[in-house]
Amino acid sequence: MRFACLDDWLNWQTSHHPSAIDLGLARVAEVATRLGLQQAAARARVLTIAGTNGKGSAVATLESLMLTLDQSVGAYTSPHLHRYNERIRVNGVEADDGLICRAFDAIDQAAGDISLTYFEFGTLAALWIFAQLNLSVWVLEVGLGGRLDAVNIVDPDAALVTSIGLDHQDWLGDDLEGIGREKAGIFRPEQVAIYMDAEPVASVRALADTLGTSLWVVGTELALIEQGKQIRVKAPDIALTIARPALPLPSVVGACLLAHRLGFALPQSWLEVTLPALQLSGRHQHVLISGRTLLLDVAHNPAACRFFLQKAGQAQGTAAVKQIVLAMMADKDTEAVLSVLATAGKVQLHLAALPENPRAATPGQLAAQAQGLGFAQIQSHASVAEALNACLRDHEATGDIWVLGSFFTVAAAQDWLHNSGVRG
Repeated sequence: MRFACLDDWLNWQTSHHPSAIDLGLARVAEVATRLGLQQAAARARVLTIAGTNGKGSAVATLESLMLTLDQSVGAYTSPHLHRYNERIRVNGVEADDGLICRAFDAIDQAAGDISLTYFEFGTLAALWIFAQLNLSVWVLEVGLGGRLDAVNIVDPDAALVTSIGLDHQDWLGDDLEGIGREKAGIFRPEQVAIYMDAEPVASVRALADTLGTSLWVVGTELALIEQGKQIRVKAPDIALTIARPALPLPSVVGACLLAHRLGFALPQSWLEVTLPALQLSGRHQHVLISGRTLLLDVAHNPAACRFFLQKAGQAQGTAAVKQIVLAMMADKDTEAVLSVLATAGKVQLHLAALPENPRAATPGQLAAQAQGLGFAQIQSHASVAEALNACLRDHEATGDIWVLGSFFTVAAAQDWLHNSGVRG
């Protein structure tokens, strides 16, 4: 084995391939073939999730349902908040270091002189583990796009597209129709699929029709009728009433209908009790500290931030001053995100550095954009922890504290909470 320690494997993978992102399936598919992973996937039920936002929530919903149905289930997601192991779960439990290292060793030996990216190693590791353990259901989250993402080397039995929005423009472009075609690239002929975008782009339906995919789209085949705290879901062969979930409604409903279309039951007790309470770390996560409500969310693009504001019940003119702690990657549409947050009413903007992350935008870069958008109260901080401490020291601010901008931002806030002895 090249390395015995997981961290050593991961450090090596970051520089093993010439570029961090190398979209295309030829290299990774060849290694998967040598490992027999496509054949193993064909023996399981594979559910693949793509979309700009809400993918992790859909994976969590499907994983919970499969465990309730006593299915053996593997779930693959990315990125992680604190531990790489979060990306690969077996029956709801993170894979341990030893198992992941064995997977990396098998991949390394099979690859030979084929060079793989960090993400490709992780995808193959998840598939190898699911195959070795002979799991009956594989739930796979696409990392970027869909058609050329490493997850797409295996043929899914069912596919879910949660939403189409602008993100990863350097790789996917600025055209929603083009992005839609890329994400719908996980569709297959005679497959069942769900598309949950409130404003669907036509290219997703067009590709499904071309391939012969049986697609249900919200607003056409599907209807969501909100009645207070309950949601009625109408589809061609099923009607459901569910309590409003803590996780994003489109992702939750899409996941439920995807499972239904594959023939899995939706137990009433799970719908009524488990599903509404299902939560995911860093997704609209509520924490109480020093009499204040802290809301943590990994939202890092305009659509996700708009959804966050909607879920927070935010409206212009609210009296309480909100404090927003924001740290973002420089390659994201930072100005568009700030434009969304500018609609949040009375705001103190606390811009934080992520000093150990070379991809991060500096507080100065964000502040220049924020000033141009009319933010009146802007402070810059050397870290997320420093920003949160400043928020709590300001006794005149009585509103919620929001922490947004990236997985790295939320992870730093969670580390600060852990060091403060607070649990979410």
